[in-house]
Parts: sequence; structure tokens; C-alpha cells
Amino acid sequence: MSKLEDEAALAAEKQKIIREGELYRIKLVHSKALVGQALQPDALMHGAIDHAVGLAQARLGGLLHGGASGGFSFSSLKSLKSLAPYALTVGSFIARRKLIKPALALATVAGIGVAWLMRRKTSTQYEQP
Repeated sequence: MSKLEDEAALAAEKQKIIREGELYRIKLVHSKALVGQALQPDALMHGAIDHAVGLAQARLGGLLHGGASGGFSFSSLKSLKSLAPYALTVGSFIARRKLIKPALALATVAGIGVAWLMRRKTSTQYEQP
């Protein structure tokens, strides 16, 4: 190679390294901004709520789907995702009409009724030979 070709290759390599350094600095500034945004109180609360909702969905999904792990088996309810639009609509209606206390009372009575029926069902299964 000639001296000119060596200098051109060296200059190209320097430009490539400079561009990589600029890209690294841009990525570093972007990462700092993302971390700063993620540490805002509202973002932390949003993440905690998302985590709690995901945990609740996983637990309820396990109960509704049953299977080897046990739980209830509702054949008409394929997944919680199919119920989400209906739950949101009902929840929105309850919140708009300020019927939260009556809805909680109704849910408590329904829960007690279901628990009583489930206990009664299991006790009658054990009694039959």
C-alpha cells in the first residue's frame, strides 16, 4: 500500500471511532433520561400498580382455569381477557353512578353464597359412597 492509501485508511478509521463515540454519548444521555423518568413518583406508583394487577390476574386466572394445580373450572369462561371489557364497563358504570358501597355489599353477599355452595358441594361429595 502506498502512503496515501495508509493515511486515507487511518482517517476513515478515526472517523468511524469518532462516530461510535458520539453514538455512545447519545445513548448514555438517553439512558440517563430514561432512568430519571422511571424514578418519578408517578412512574413508580404506576409500575407498582401494574405489578399488583398482574399478580391478581395470574392468581384469578389460575383459579378460573383449574387444571392440575387445582381451582375452579368454569367451562364457559375461557380467560379473564374475554371478561375485561365487560368488567371495565360495569366498573365504569358503578363509579359514575356512585354505587360503590351497594356493589361491594352485593359482591360480599355473592362471595359468601358461592363459598357456602362450594362447601356444601364438597361435603355432599364426601358423604356419598
